[in-house]
Amino acid sequence: MISQIASPNFESRQGQAVDTLIFHYTDMLTTDAAIARMCDPEAKVSAHYVVSETGEVTQLVAEVARAWHAGESHWRGSNNINARSIGIEIANPGHSNGYVPFPKVQMMAVRDLSLEIIARQHIPARNVVGHSDVAFLRKIDPGELFDWPFLAKAGVGMFPFDARATTGRELHPGDTGLPVTRLQTALSNWGYGLKLDGDYGIKTQQCVMAFQRHYRPEKLDGIWDNECAGLLSALLREV
Repeated sequence: MISQIASPNFESRQGQAVDTLIFHYTDMLTTDAAIARMCDPEAKVSAHYVVSETGEVTQLVAEVARAWHAGESHWRGSNNINARSIGIEIANPGHSNGYVPFPKVQMMAVRDLSLEIIARQHIPARNVVGHSDVAFLRKIDPGELFDWPFLAKAGVGMFPFDARATTGRELHPGDTGLPVTRLQTALSNWGYGLKLDGDYGIKTQQCVMAFQRHYRPEKLDGIWDNECAGLLSALLREV
């Protein structure tokens, strides 16, 4: 059962169809505090749904409306992410307040809610992403403890279960040239908003870390190695 608390923080989608689902963590100590903030007109933030640590789901904004959850963001060639997405805030203290694993009952609630949204809005699997994917220069949520494989096995999003490491050159921050441009192109082809400038600077490093946080969370080093390359290749083969 989904409870309803109306947030004033929304606006019209102006005819934009929904094709993206974005997961966030609340980065606050309690679910109630997060809901109160997203219902505060002064805060100017909101999401469509909040999922508590114990699996209760609260809807704050109707899916037909544009909630204010993604901020400055980019995915698959679009910068208008709030207008085309559904945002789910998942209660967790976040990295600011002692980041902890997401309880199984909470992940099950996220799974069930997401399956309903995906079916209702016809959202493609590659457009089920984290806030850190669409805003990698600013955000790291829902973070490396979020159970993406659990969701993917249930039909929520994509995960490269059958990936194998490739053979090739590792790329590091500070590298430049064609190999870096090829990496940037591959990450951009998957969806990340990355400039193709051949410079493995802070933006590319942060993008690589966002990719690792989603698909290889046990090693967040910002270095593009053969395991990362195999994971991305497996994802791109699926689309």
